[in-house]
Amino acid sequence: MWTPTALASEACRCEGTAWRVVEGQHLVSTRKIVATQSDQALLEDILEGTKPPVPKEAKSLHYLLYSPFRYGAPYPAGSRFRRAGWSEGVFYASEQVRTALAEYCHYRLRFFTESPNTVLPRQQEHLTVFSVEHRSTRALDLTLPPFAAERETWAHPSDYGATQAFADAAREASIETIRYESVRDLDPGVNLALLSPSVFKLKKPKTMQTWFLYVSELEANCIRASANRYDEQWTFPQRR
Repeated sequence: MWTPTALASEACRCEGTAWRVVEGQHLVSTRKIVATQSDQALLEDILEGTKPPVPKEAKSLHYLLYSPFRYGAPYPAGSRFRRAGWSEGVFYASEQVRTALAEYCHYRLRFFTESPNTVLPRQQEHLTVFSVEHRSTRALDLTLPPFAAERETWAHPSDYGATQAFADAAREASIETIRYESVRDLDPGVNLALLSPSVFKLKKPKTMQTWFLYVSELEANCIRASANRYDEQWTFPQRR
């Protein structure tokens, strides 16, 4: 069990580019259920009013950056560095596009594995892949000593008890970033858990890309669209 005092003494600098994957942002899903654009704008305002509040320190950020920090409502399920229930937000990202896609596809495939009666989509899904610039002088790197000695704890595929306790202590120590190994990327990959919106160097994404996702019973295939052509792709097998 790491104490806040011990973690504060291990704080280091961490900065660079981080990537995150979300559902395609170029289409507004509410437009297809209303008759006019003005009705759609009204509906979007109503929906926005039902969402948890944006923390004061994040309000100046682009919505893709501040969305993970909305914590005015119970977090429905725990994640690696965030407890279920009333807990502070975490912006999860990866240091490489491939790793970010591997993380997203893992949960997309798991959804269908755990819902066997759900029909697989037979058309492509649109993804928005975006990058942010981050910088912190109060970071912890779990891939390096002394934390690397506990790799099996940090990299457990499903038990997040230890990492959630670690994040609680890290917040008490005013830690802003946790750098850790990706469990979902079959190739070596590194993730980032950004615990505070103050780590963003820019108020909006640095880069935004459109990708297409194809899901089958055996794999997820991600293809990047650029300049009217496909120029990059990754395939992630179903892991049971």
